[in-house]
Amino acid sequence: MDEQATQQADNEPTIDTEALARWMDAQHLPGSGEPLTARYICGGASNEIFALQRGDIHMALRKPPSKVPKGRNEIMLREYRVLAALNDSDVPHPEGIAVCEDTAVLGACFYIMGHIDGWTPMGDLPPPFDTDPRLRAAMANELVDAIAKLGQVDWRAAGLGDFGKPQGFLERQVDRWLAHLANIQFRELPGLSEAAQWLRRHTPRSFKPGIIHGDYQFANVMFHHGNEAKLAAIVDWEMATIGDPLLDLAWILMTWPDPDEDRSSDYVDFTGMPSRAELMQRYAAASGLPIDEMDYYIVLARFKMACVLEAGYARYVQGGADNPKMAMFGDVVLDMASRAHLLARTSTLKPTA
Repeated sequence: MDEQATQQADNEPTIDTEALARWMDAQHLPGSGEPLTARYICGGASNEIFALQRGDIHMALRKPPSKVPKGRNEIMLREYRVLAALNDSDVPHPEGIAVCEDTAVLGACFYIMGHIDGWTPMGDLPPPFDTDPRLRAAMANELVDAIAKLGQVDWRAAGLGDFGKPQGFLERQVDRWLAHLANIQFRELPGLSEAAQWLRRHTPRSFKPGIIHGDYQFANVMFHHGNEAKLAAIVDWEMATIGDPLLDLAWILMTWPDPDEDRSSDYVDFTGMPSRAELMQRYAAASGLPIDEMDYYIVLARFKMACVLEAGYARYVQGGADNPKMAMFGDVVLDMASRAHLLARTSTLKPTA
């Protein structure tokens, strides 16, 4: 990589800004001809994000890690398609600006999106959110309201008519994620098979299809700066598809503690936030969707989370991933499988099959 490649700390990923600038100019993107700088922001378990600047133009770039997992390039293209489809909607999201399918440019497919000037609620909250429970309650409401909007988008009119397969979506879930797990499984996951059996017996008979994020939680949203809880964007769309929007609500609820439970967490401070029942009622009012079978969706969310994270953990254990954050997945997988089994055993939901 030449002198004009991005300069980063020794242990941070870099990108070739000269190659990227040539590609951006060929696409006639904003700031064409201006010097390009790229600053590494963060690297999740499966992708990296860089802040881009050309003159006064600020954007962001998202790409797979240097060791590109199988299928990750295709996921990049799917992510961008969702962002572009939402550009004219009221769903808070980064604007889709451009996508590159040519892996020769940066070594993988990538896309460029609008820059979000905001903050993430992960870890310590900024003032005044750190001391005002009312603002934390408003954060939770914003989280639910945004996903209710997403589920109501006319996905066919947005150009996503062939993006997913909503027909039989719920019926496919157990087999799909067990097959995903079987490709990499190297240990037993207590409670998972029992949860799978329960899910097959309690699959809802119908649902209203919509766009689902697939990994909807505080970790994947950003809030505007200021003293008001206002959600700026939903991010990280790699698991998006057309399916049952109630699964996104369940993704929020699957680890959400009620006020009478331990609300201390390294994840988010839940003090002052609504109960699970209050969140469900707010979502139902905003979306018009029924919530009487939420036990099914929460069991499915925990079951799916266990299968998804186990794939990443297996990759890490076997040396196929270079992100050390994946090491923590090991215990989380076991916890999710156990929680799925526990709710399946204690739920009063009646079987549908």
